[in-house]
Amino acid sequence: MARISGITLPPQKRVEIGLMYLYGIGRSRSISILQQAKVNPNTRVKDLSEREVNALREIIEKRFQVEGELRREVMMNVKRLKEIGCYRGVRHLKRLPVRGQRTKTNSRTVRGNVRRTMGSGRKTTAQKT
Repeated sequence: MARISGITLPPQKRVEIGLMYLYGIGRSRSISILQQAKVNPNTRVKDLSEREVNALREIIEKRFQVEGELRREVMMNVKRLKEIGCYRGVRHLKRLPVRGQRTKTNSRTVRGNVRRTMGSGRKTTAQKT
């Protein structure tokens, strides 16, 4: 059972994919970590030796911010934007898209404007009579 940064990696997955279960590690970072630790990316998590798990854990904890630290940093960045009242902070406050996406047709559920199709709530013919 491989446990890194408080997260248990799924045993049936390949190591390359299993590392992506950590918040802050994507595909490219996962591949680079495995190259640094000299671990085959095709091995399953359950087949990792204790030495390989320790090497992965050491690289991740020393070189990268993952899980709680990263979540906290992102949260503080958003809080700072809200406090200074910049455009992005205001968009976060109003729960609208921040990065320039259109809002007329997309992000309806965020805006609270959920439209249903014409026949979505239609009753069957047996219930009409």
